[in-house]
Amino acid sequence: MKDNFLKSDKLPEHMRTIRSFVLRQGHMTAAQQRAIDSQWSKFGIDYSQENIHLDSVFQRNAPKILEIGFGMGVATATIAQNLSDSDFLAIDVHGPGVGNLLKLIDEEKITNIRVMRHDAVEVVNYMLTNNSLDGIHIFFPDPWQKKRHHKRRLIKKPFIENLLPKLKTNGYIHLATDWEDYAFQMLDVLNHCDELKNTTDNFAIKPAYRPETKFETRGKRLGHNVWDLIFVKK
Repeated sequence: MKDNFLKSDKLPEHMRTIRSFVLRQGHMTAAQQRAIDSQWSKFGIDYSQENIHLDSVFQRNAPKILEIGFGMGVATATIAQNLSDSDFLAIDVHGPGVGNLLKLIDEEKITNIRVMRHDAVEVVNYMLTNNSLDGIHIFFPDPWQKKRHHKRRLIKKPFIENLLPKLKTNGYIHLATDWEDYAFQMLDVLNHCDELKNTTDNFAIKPAYRPETKFETRGKRLGHNVWDLIFVKK
């Protein structure tokens, strides 16, 4: 699948399929696999080309937040605990990360997360209904540092335009990155979406609900800055 993704980069821009991931190899620990085996039936959602009703999935009427690309899930678990009055649909394709998040859900007795292992673009296009989300989180997407690879970056206008119908009026999009040129690209993309309004003049102060990850802390020690962007739908 990764090879197919790379080949698609050679297509003209208008013919490229938007994809939210590149498959990564990783070692699944025994504990992560046990968590998938034991917790998926309670907290996992299988992909299908049918709409899902999130209030029914979570069995309550509460704000719904989509998180795309949660890595190992540590920040996701913390945010869900910090924002216990909201529900989180967390999507990633990385098996060890899925297993680790399910393990954290079990250990911390977290009830307001549901997990999907699938391409988020297809989930958005086929499963989420319009005006169903109160927020969208995309933290530290792959920056594809080399200039010739920038076309692979997730945050581009067609992708954001796919997301916007799913977001309620006054719902928000929160992005974060530790790559400066990607931060300014993100800012430019969101500024050119007429349906969005920046909550600040440029970049936002990191909200208290988003924890500083180990990756982020290590980056700061190396002199990397982190940029948060928070836009709301008009």
